[in-house]
Amino acid sequence: MYSFADAYRGVRYVWHQEQNFRLQSWAAFFVLSLAITLHVGKIELLVLLLLIAMVLLLEILNTAMEHFIDVLKPRLHHQVGVIKDIMAAAVLCGALSAGIIGIVIFYPYIRGLF
Repeated sequence: MYSFADAYRGVRYVWHQEQNFRLQSWAAFFVLSLAITLHVGKIELLVLLLLIAMVLLLEILNTAMEHFIDVLKPRLHHQVGVIKDIMAAAVLCGALSAGIIGIVIFYPYIRGLF
């Protein structure tokens, strides 16, 4: 039970402190709303859910890594900046990949509306 409370505090911290996490969460809500509205198939919905989980998890890991590195080395150290840039790049690659796959999934449904 304590581990659940710890995890909740972690998610709450990331929600309150990381603007990108909030934006990605709202984007996830929009994507899921659109998927439900367009009656996306079960497999496609599962893919969307996995992609959403991947992006949010990458953002949480990015935040954890940034805080961990700040404890080990001062913020102004060159290698700290490099590591943070690499972690941000991982989140960006995940988000771009999810966006491209989302377009591929949604395109037939949206095209069918017009």
